[in-house]
Amino acid sequence: MNNIKLIIVLALMFIVSCGKDYTPEEQEYINQIEDKRTEKNETMKNESSSPFNYKGKVEFHPLKYYDADPEYVFRSKLYEYDVKDTVTVFGTKGEERKSVRFGYLNINFKEGERKVNVYESSHKGDIYYSIWFTDKTSSKETYGVGRYLNFKKSPESDYEYKIDFNLAFNPYCAYSKEYSCAMPTKEDYLDIKIEAGEKSFHD
Repeated sequence: MNNIKLIIVLALMFIVSCGKDYTPEEQEYINQIEDKRTEKNETMKNESSSPFNYKGKVEFHPLKYYDADPEYVFRSKLYEYDVKDTVTVFGTKGEERKSVRFGYLNINFKEGERKVNVYESSHKGDIYYSIWFTDKTSSKETYGVGRYLNFKKSPESDYEYKIDFNLAFNPYCAYSKEYSCAMPTKEDYLDIKIEAGEKSFHD
């Protein structure tokens, strides 16, 4: 019996040693991400404007996420393309949308440097910016169409942006077929696993 207890203790010690050792600052950041996710669950479940309530009732269950990980937080300046091409971006219902491939952010991950495109679009005269992407988790662990990141452009040309993939989220069409959302182009594919942010909602 004592040998069995010793084996269990050693196994638990091995599991703990294999976990990531976060600094107090990193742990505080992780806690903040978890709080945001709890708040979003409440909003999605209860708000009348959420995709679970607005266009017909969709059965709600808590959104699925990867564990928050500071490793997936990057910083980069926005590099504008010399030629800003207007590209056709298709919606999930087949409609065409026009957006300008405005610039890109650099992320330096394990396998090297990658570009994350930033798009400029307009709606009723208002200009806004978008990031959408697919990666090696798409259609496996994450929504097959792709995921989004919020982006607000700074007026400062040398501004350093934070790219936090722990905040990557699914568009509304991931929850309900009543919605249509922009599909990332082939140029928006990142040939790495972004094991951060929101996972697929439907199994």
